[in-house]
Amino acid sequence: MCLLVYWISDFSRSDGDGADISRGKICSLKARALLIDMEEGVVNEILQGPLRDVFDSKQLITDVSGSGNNWAVGHKTYGCQYREHIVEKLRKTAEHCDCLQCFFVIHSMGGGTGSGLGTFLLNVLEEEFPEVYRFVTSVYPSREDDVITSPYNSVLAMKELSEHADCVLPIENESLFDIVSKINQMTKCGKLGSSVKQTSLVTSSGIKTTKEKPFDAMNNIVANLLLNLTSSARFEGSLNMDLNEITMNLVPFPRLHYLVSSLTPLYTLADVNVPSRRLDQMFSDAFSKDHQLIRADPKHCLYLACALLVRGNVHVSDLRRNIERLKPALNFVSWNQEGWKTGLCSVPPVGHSHSLLALANNTCVKPTFLELKDRFMKLYKKKAHLHHYLHTDGMEQSCFSEALSSLSDLIEDYSQLDAMNCGPAVDPPRLKIAM
Repeated sequence: MCLLVYWISDFSRSDGDGADISRGKICSLKARALLIDMEEGVVNEILQGPLRDVFDSKQLITDVSGSGNNWAVGHKTYGCQYREHIVEKLRKTAEHCDCLQCFFVIHSMGGGTGSGLGTFLLNVLEEEFPEVYRFVTSVYPSREDDVITSPYNSVLAMKELSEHADCVLPIENESLFDIVSKINQMTKCGKLGSSVKQTSLVTSSGIKTTKEKPFDAMNNIVANLLLNLTSSARFEGSLNMDLNEITMNLVPFPRLHYLVSSLTPLYTLADVNVPSRRLDQMFSDAFSKDHQLIRADPKHCLYLACALLVRGNVHVSDLRRNIERLKPALNFVSWNQEGWKTGLCSVPPVGHSHSLLALANNTCVKPTFLELKDRFMKLYKKKAHLHHYLHTDGMEQSCFSEALSSLSDLIEDYSQLDAMNCGPAVDPPRLKIAM
């Protein structure tokens, strides 16, 4: 897993007199990004692939051996070893930003580098840039994950995410796979247009669906999430939303900053021609469990707050009408019945008239955490594979118990919110005085 850090000021910078996008290639724009991986394979693949011109070859940090699917190696060993190098590259790029809004960290939770070094990086960002918000997109492993120690890595990383991130967008591999399968099925049935453009500004070269790698389409779904989330920073709109407003409006309590995301329409960046959904149907889809990027059904759980980021020719009146239409079917916490945040960007995605990204602070994330805890306990009760972690300098068994306690507390926080809204409050029984 390659760890990416993005700066949100401008997503890109120009290295020349302007962007040359002739022949479908972006020649002079460089992403404000730092790519980190403790093995060279993934980064080398990026440098040799169609996006090689987008990333600055000077903004890469790699090693040879990798973290061995071990959170302790990524966090304790490589974190200490590369800290100064990481800080130097972070500061160098941040100094070129006109108005630094936030950092985006994109990482996986199952492996050693993504979970370990990824969460170590959050600590570094908090220490070096304490006033800048930290957004994290975390990809959670599936139940059939091929990394046996992924439950350890994920729970250890969860403690760091709860303490050092401002906003986390959890994504599950299983949900991404289900979405891609649904898109493919719809394409085969003719419900989606089957033509694919042979050149694209995204791919920078001709593409053929037969050569697509298994995870490309899943990664494209995550890319769509980020494109919609940052659209207000890149394009004009009648009601643009500052990214920092998401944290301010959707995170009522510091630790409960896990936002469930959903996208509509569903499509990948292979430029499949997807017929536009009717506007009202698009809003309904955003609250359907089939469009969530984790396996969850938010309509049957409790909302703390919700943000709707719309792109395209949509008016504020359309937003308000659909919110009023959907509100009766959604269970909002009693003290925040009007907890809606909306954003309108006038530029739609390529090939579409409009799109919608919904971000919900919802208790439906609790089952994901419960399942993760259950998988962790199956290993931890037997102390299986624990010695691999404890052999790492600076790693103690107390790290596991503290991480488990942190996750349990987080689950309990969500459980208490659910309990508070299960029905009308019941007065406690009065004391009876014996006569």
